[in-house]
Amino acid sequence: MANEAHPCPCDIGHRIEYGGMGREVQVEHIRAYVTKPPFDTGKAVIVIQDIFGWQLPNTRYMADMIAGNGYTVIVPDFFVGQEPWHPSGDWATFPDWLKTRDARKINREVDAVLRYLKQQCQARNIGVVGFCWGGVAVHHLMMTYPEFRAGVSVYGIVKDCEDVHSLKNPTLFIFAENDAVIPLEQVSLLTQKLKKHCQVEYQIKTFSGQTHGFVHRKREDCSAEDKPYVDEARRNLIEWLHKYV
Repeated sequence: MANEAHPCPCDIGHRIEYGGMGREVQVEHIRAYVTKPPFDTGKAVIVIQDIFGWQLPNTRYMADMIAGNGYTVIVPDFFVGQEPWHPSGDWATFPDWLKTRDARKINREVDAVLRYLKQQCQARNIGVVGFCWGGVAVHHLMMTYPEFRAGVSVYGIVKDCEDVHSLKNPTLFIFAENDAVIPLEQVSLLTQKLKKHCQVEYQIKTFSGQTHGFVHRKREDCSAEDKPYVDEARRNLIEWLHKYV
């Protein structure tokens, strides 16, 4: 789910079997998965889930990958105990389900997580990465939280407001060319607004031939045609964090 105008659930793709290298903790009123880097760098990243929830193994795999590159990473339960979307769910009920899980009404949870990272993890520089529903959340946060040094929004756009360009700090947007959830027209409109109005560094990358979810919901052994794009997108994500966080 990354299209606010016409919400629909996206295909879960490949659900990988992965246990995770981190641990679950309580952060004020929410649960979270925390994974640490090999050595402390004073840098942290919040990873924001897709519609399938904070416990999706694919998302934890991505969190561990980011942690391995030098960041304390936390994946909070931004649904605050509510059930994530299930692949077998009735699509007709999805709009109502989504109304109780607004990607732009997470500030209370974000504030709690920021306190945790600063007080418990001694994080000084903090970035944010989100996938699908979380991509919308990242776009929102990068327009409202100056303390995020950088953001990476992976197939997600805040559509229904005029100031989508008002980013506070450098933001990378990653899209798929053949995304049934985010048509290229939306990417083009975002590009135009950022080019005309944005005052900070940003980048928009659209990956040829890819579909929604390709960055975190395709297995390592995916097709030979897709793997270079998956690898490049993940590398771009890490490079963006390294550059600005």
